[in-house]
Amino acid sequence: MTDHNRKTSKTNAVDIHCDAYQKDLMEVLIEKSSSDPVPRRLFLKTAAFLGISSALYKITPAFAGQNEIVVVNWGGDAIEAKEKVWVSLYNKKHPDTKVVVNGSGPSSGKIKAMVESGKVTWDLCDRNNVGGIDLGAQGLLEEVDYTRVDADAVRDIHRGKWWLGAYLYSFAMAWDTKAFDGKTPKDWKDFWNLKDFPGTRMLRKNFEGQLEAALMADGVAPEDIYPIDMDRALNKIREIKENTIFWGSGSESQQIMRDGDAVMGNMWHSRAGLVNKETDGRVDFTFNQGVLFAGAWIQPKGAPAGKAAWDFAAAAQDPASQVEYFKLLGNGPINPKASALVPADMANRDPGSPENIAMQVPVDADWYASDYGNILNKYLDAIAS
Repeated sequence: MTDHNRKTSKTNAVDIHCDAYQKDLMEVLIEKSSSDPVPRRLFLKTAAFLGISSALYKITPAFAGQNEIVVVNWGGDAIEAKEKVWVSLYNKKHPDTKVVVNGSGPSSGKIKAMVESGKVTWDLCDRNNVGGIDLGAQGLLEEVDYTRVDADAVRDIHRGKWWLGAYLYSFAMAWDTKAFDGKTPKDWKDFWNLKDFPGTRMLRKNFEGQLEAALMADGVAPEDIYPIDMDRALNKIREIKENTIFWGSGSESQQIMRDGDAVMGNMWHSRAGLVNKETDGRVDFTFNQGVLFAGAWIQPKGAPAGKAAWDFAAAAQDPASQVEYFKLLGNGPINPKASALVPADMANRDPGSPENIAMQVPVDADWYASDYGNILNKYLDAIAS
């Protein structure tokens, strides 16, 4: 790694943009330490690596009022997108109910605290399939009301007892097309091939979508990824750790690739699409061997709006609206009927198109949820030490 990249890596490890999702990672570790104490040294090291202080745990909830539904997401552009596409669509059918989109972040710690205190202020949350299984198994979520939403509007793997798929997103491989003298990397083996594709790599400060890439780079077939061999995956990541920058937020991953501080990266496909536009195609990406997740609607147990909140999720199942949401944020439509509505010039950027789904690994959310805290702890220890 060059001196410049060493300096960049150090800066990114300490002075990172800390979004709500990073705080959720620490909440997972705090929850884990309450039943199986994490060594203080490791805990403090992990907190420093993520760039998170205790001051970031203040909660500013939105309170549901009469005839009101509070929908919570992770903030940023997704607030405006939900308001523009799905709130407006819902209001056409339910003009007497107000929808408030709150971007404070539906983290596991906040949901758990609300439910256990009996002071739930959120009605519907934008998480993912992993969070839905994990929180549901803890008794913190209401079951999906399939009398109000259409189970057939998503694939079988994109719905569950406590969660309903809302959109699709992938961890995809991005690269700088100017970096390799005309050679194009094809898969994760190329990502780990520093000889033929030299330069700094970029991975995430969370194991989601990263362990799978490491195993495929080590020769594991996509269909044999789960259950993940943690030791094998972490050893593979250690092979390139000294040549790797670890990103904490989506905007940081975008900046690293845009500025050329890394020549290849494992990142959200939506961010890869944005940096592709920002660099006039200099940075490109592929869904080949991508890891496909489902963003998911979940409802905290005791939500004030009750089952009526699922009417909002039902409105968001509309295929045309999902395409509009895709145009705004890059998150792929989860309703299979929406694929035919995606403009031809955007189809290659849709993680849910039949062609792109076929080349990706669908995440095993049950494996993730089985021991999330321990898996996260091992991953962070491996990349921070």
